[in-house]
Amino acid sequence: MSGRFRVAMDIGGTFTDVVTYDQQDGVFAASKASTTPGNLSEGVLVGLDAVVERPADIDFLVHGTTQGLNAFLERRGVPVLLLGTAGVEDSYHIARGPRTRLYDLHYRKPVPLVPRRDIVGIGGRIAADGSELTPLDEEAVRKAAREAAGNGYGAIAVAFLFSYKNPAHELRTREILVEELGSEITVSLSHEAAKEWREYERTSSAVVDAYTGPIVRRYLVDLEQRLSERGLAVPLHVMQSSGGILTAESARRRPLQTLLSGPVGGAIACAELSARTGRPNLIGIDMGGTSFDVSLIVDGEPDVSAEAQLEGLPMLMSVVNIHTVGAGGGSVAWVEAGGLRVGPRSAGARPGPACYGRGGAEPTVTDANLVLGRIDPEGFAGGQLTLDTSLAADAVGGLAEQFGLGTTAMAEGICDIANAKMAQAIRTITVARGIEPRDSALVAFGGAGPMHAAFLARELGIAETVVPRFPGAFSAWGMLQTQIRQDYSEPYFFLDEDLDGADMAATLARMEKAGVDALSSEGVAEDRRTANHSVDVRYEAQEYTLTVPLTDAEEPSRPGFLTTLAERFAALHEARYGHANLGAPIELVTLRTAAIGQVARPAPQPWPAATSTEFAHQLRTVVFDGEPHESIVVRRDDLYAGHTFDGPAIVVEDTATTVVPPDHTVGVDDIGSLLIRRKDTK
Repeated sequence: MSGRFRVAMDIGGTFTDVVTYDQQDGVFAASKASTTPGNLSEGVLVGLDAVVERPADIDFLVHGTTQGLNAFLERRGVPVLLLGTAGVEDSYHIARGPRTRLYDLHYRKPVPLVPRRDIVGIGGRIAADGSELTPLDEEAVRKAAREAAGNGYGAIAVAFLFSYKNPAHELRTREILVEELGSEITVSLSHEAAKEWREYERTSSAVVDAYTGPIVRRYLVDLEQRLSERGLAVPLHVMQSSGGILTAESARRRPLQTLLSGPVGGAIACAELSARTGRPNLIGIDMGGTSFDVSLIVDGEPDVSAEAQLEGLPMLMSVVNIHTVGAGGGSVAWVEAGGLRVGPRSAGARPGPACYGRGGAEPTVTDANLVLGRIDPEGFAGGQLTLDTSLAADAVGGLAEQFGLGTTAMAEGICDIANAKMAQAIRTITVARGIEPRDSALVAFGGAGPMHAAFLARELGIAETVVPRFPGAFSAWGMLQTQIRQDYSEPYFFLDEDLDGADMAATLARMEKAGVDALSSEGVAEDRRTANHSVDVRYEAQEYTLTVPLTDAEEPSRPGFLTTLAERFAALHEARYGHANLGAPIELVTLRTAAIGQVARPAPQPWPAATSTEFAHQLRTVVFDGEPHESIVVRRDDLYAGHTFDGPAIVVEDTATTVVPPDHTVGVDDIGSLLIRRKDTK
């Protein structure tokens, strides 16, 4: 063993969470550091210093970055020049009609990342079968390169028709651009960003890759250099949107894959919790300082999609489905048209909520919880911040005056509005897709998630809420539970009756070999490399597909494959849409291979059993439903497996605060999770 510690870091909008696993003692530890928006590396290094004295003692290091996502959301990516096929270069702006919102009078078309003036049509045409119809106009490419040099573009995206079938024109275009502009220029090719059909979505993927790529690369290079200077001797790994990880070196080549890496760690942690506790269906809620993220575990597996959308702009990539709304501890409460609103604007890390004492004056959800007595002002964020209750009361009271309410009533109103917004986000990812929330347990994490979870569960009819250990750093813990992953896709259009199973098996075998071989560059030993396969299927002439898993690369060559495939597809279609048409012709569209590199995963510590029903605690007045209640206040470290008690209660720990309303009970399981149930449920 070259080092003692395995370390994961999750950079949030307000705090950077760090989890370490001591391989010598078998002990986990967690800490927080304030995120430094101007230079995220600073917050990472401060958080790392808090838990590991010498980076040379680190055996494995992974982190989730919001650098690309923040650049996208805040529209501060680099200026991009888009090169498209002449005659159809406007497809990026034409986009795709909102088929699910045909009658929405308030629909607004997403604003593209590249304005029309920054799109250049390039002569040359590849046919749908991959043959060349017209040679590439190389002089037009050189002219575009001179335009890029003269107008300060930070990256170039190239998206030609049918390049997923034959990338020759895109590859030659990159060669010319490098000849003209040098190797430092960022060039994103659509067939590399997303080797799939649908021109608009593939173009959009390349544009997002170009828009955020230089920022992600600069950040990773800076962080790697600073870690190396401090003595880190192992590669830095980065969480991917798919739930796997890559070395930072690979992530620099594929920045699009890291776009949603921050929120995904929580979903992977929920999947691990599902396996270890025997709860197959979970709803994960991650409430931090800026956002509220919802993910699903269905039958023990994360809900994964082959496509994602951010602000209406599509990206073709393997991604764990995360639904995000602007509701966090730092979400600002404000007045609009005489009504109370909470978020999406956040006070962030600086100045932060009013109670931080950093100059913030607007009331936030954190201020409201502090006024209600639900937060320990002395022990917030592991004691790194001492909150000022009087500043919180002044901020909330100022808003209360506008509504003619008392400060306490206003604070509860702020929490109620935030809870309603978060409950609707959960309904969006569950009820809207035919999933009944009451059939799942709620897993609450993030610094503020356990504070609101019991209220959300009550509103949604969910019987049980699970608060894992280190809830404020649970996403970082999940990053220690994942595997190295490389995703590959191959367009494969066939009607079922025309399918050559042997050819499909051979194609999957080639994809598997490419993926498994690529894992060697990630430092994965040969005996720890595997591959999973799937195929996108649709009914004949449908537009969209469902991804159907395969048992192995050889399955298509075996007798009865099409019958089995049709049955699996029908079952998925029934579960997703409520109906299926087994026996109708189906089409295969895209083959997918995920190459997996197994890495060591630390197991949760067994939690010590209670030797008595008693535990150390204090009493404090906390407001629930407008009334003050004498409530138990207990340090989580003083609770052991088997302990049970009734609410109202506040459970305090370094990374989060758990709020238990009066009509609930709490128990502790054998891995230290808090199990919160309503008294009126079995």
